[in-house]
Amino acid sequence: VVDRHGIPLAVQLLAANAHDSTRLVSSVDDIPPIIWPRGRPGRPRKRPAKLHADEAYDSAENRRALGDRGITPRIARRGMDSSERLGLHRWVVERTFAWMLGCRRFGVRYERRADLLVGLLHLACALITVRFLDPATG
Repeated sequence: VVDRHGIPLAVQLLAANAHDSTRLVSSVDDIPPIIWPRGRPGRPRKRPAKLHADEAYDSAENRRALGDRGITPRIARRGMDSSERLGLHRWVVERTFAWMLGCRRFGVRYERRADLLVGLLHLACALITVRFLDPATG
């Protein structure tokens, strides 16, 4: 899960033969609370206001679960919505995947243990965040 700028908010490791849509709700639940600067009126949000996803995540269960959490689902419907409209947001996610694959350890998986791969995944997310916050380091 990434924000509108492509900064990773939550990551999960899945088996290659597992469908991503089965883990959408748990990925959203892994997003840390949003912290607002002091002085901003209102109660701080704990979750994003809306979530964009491609048609692979289109299911009544996912839409209901997001609605129960107060998140507006912007999921392309199979065979109905144009991919061009949601493609305006999709490139941000694809760019983040490209940044992660820029870390050579993800091109070919050398680690047998999943905990090591999750650690490297978190390190790659931290590097992406640091490069976004301070472009001079990239």
